Amino acid sequence: MIESQRHSYHLVDPSPWPISGSLGALATTVGGVMYMHSFQGGATLLSLGLIFILYTMFVWWRDVLRESTLEGHHTKAVQLGPRYGSILFIVSEIGGIWPPKGIGVLDPWEIPLLNTPILPSSGAAVTWAHHAILTGKEKRAVCALVATVSLALVSTGFQGMEYYQAPSTISDSIYGSTFFLATGFHGFLVIIGTLFLIKHHVGFEAAAWYWHFVDVVRLFPFVSIYWWGGI
Repeated sequence: MIESQRHSYHLVDPSPWPISGSLGALATTVGGVMYMHSFQGGATLLSLGLIFILYTMFVWWRDVLRESTLEGHHTKAVQLGPRYGSILFIVSEIGGIWPPKGIGVLDPWEIPLLNTPILPSSGAAVTWAHHAILTGKEKRAVCALVATVSLALVSTGFQGMEYYQAPSTISDSIYGSTFFLATGFHGFLVIIGTLFLIKHHVGFEAAAWYWHFVDVVRLFPFVSIYWWGGI
């Protein structure tokens, strides 16, 4: 069949998975509403719907992998489709304008810019503390750890100031949801990392690795939310 095909596109065979996925989503939605309103059988219908969705995802992805690897249907032309589709999906979610029209944003060059170098600075301090622990310099290790935790607390305080001054709420379009979800989750990571730094040496070493991860993650919301949203 593949050898007789004179074009590089994949004509997909009829599949039952779109219908089964839709039925699973319907059962999940109805079951979720019934469960939240304490209707009898709501939990059962919700569970069956989720199981049906997971099963559909498994068998559908299995078919896609088989078509791409074993059957060789995913040519370069076919691969462009999912890539362009993903880009168009993302663009459609933000309406082509970021932030959406009429949504107030924070000035990226004020508190966000001030808060961004604080975590990398704390990362340098935690590296100093780790090195001091390895070399047996207790006083330096304590000083560096105090500096790290202090910077983390300052960063958390600035995050609270951002939320207090934010001109939008989490319900204000996709920008508000993205802003509070991304920055809130990062703030939660900072708090967990701050608590993690108090542990003994093995825990501290793992906390230092985790803290560098938190430092790097901070750059993504600054660029994608604060800076891009403020230009």
